[in-house]
Amino acid sequence: MGHIAFQGELGAYGHEACVEAHPEMEPLPCATFEDALAAVREGRADMAMIAVENSTYGRVADVHRLLPESGLRIVGEHFVRVRIALMARPGTALADVRRVRAHLVLLPQCGAFLRENGIEPVAAADSAGAARQLAQGGRGEGEGVLASELAARTYGLEVLARDIEDHGHNTTRFVTMAREAAAPPPGGMVKTTFVFRVRNIPAALYKAMGGFATNGVNMTKLESYMIDGAFTATQFYADVEGHPEDPPLRRALEELDYFTDHLDVLGVYPADPEHFDGGH
Repeated sequence: MGHIAFQGELGAYGHEACVEAHPEMEPLPCATFEDALAAVREGRADMAMIAVENSTYGRVADVHRLLPESGLRIVGEHFVRVRIALMARPGTALADVRRVRAHLVLLPQCGAFLRENGIEPVAAADSAGAARQLAQGGRGEGEGVLASELAARTYGLEVLARDIEDHGHNTTRFVTMAREAAAPPPGGMVKTTFVFRVRNIPAALYKAMGGFATNGVNMTKLESYMIDGAFTATQFYADVEGHPEDPPLRRALEELDYFTDHLDVLGVYPADPEHFDGGH
């Protein structure tokens, strides 16, 4: 059994992504995304599960810079619905919970539930870590935690309420990174991720994107970010549906190459079927 690294403590949503996508692998918790990627580079893990974007909060900070610099390749993607549970030490009743701790991004998502139950939200550095601390007796009575049900199972806490988020659509997209590319065959449900810099010519980005439109390639993501904090050097990160050997994408990439001075394919990998548009 190999290891799959993720950022966060056991019970984090990254851990949940590992369990769902690769139940045959042993999860390896890491303090940062850099540590998770380094674990793969150094051979301590075979894969890394890296969060890249969230449907509510957008891009995960720094990840677009980290992936191209990692030397690794994207070999898969996985989406996790962020289901939030309220948990406490066994024997605690919901009516007894006066305050809950969770990562700052989770607390506003459960605002209605917390107000209705008169519960005070308290920010914590990490939701899974807060669950671990609660289980270890680090907090007094009336304390709860908002985290995944996996965190409750991991630390022996009791779930008092499930799916308490205000809106049921919050989803995080993860990509799986490995040392070697593992491209699937052309023609199926495949995504290609690449980074590029456009040449310094008028309307370069417009011209570079034209090939995707004329060849009917569905671009699901295009984001720009500065390189080394310099306003003069902008790199673009793109996800498209299709395989580079599929004729439409092959033609689009050939056209893109003409208008770029740097193009690096980060991965060709199976798309998550539930989130594959197929160009429609």
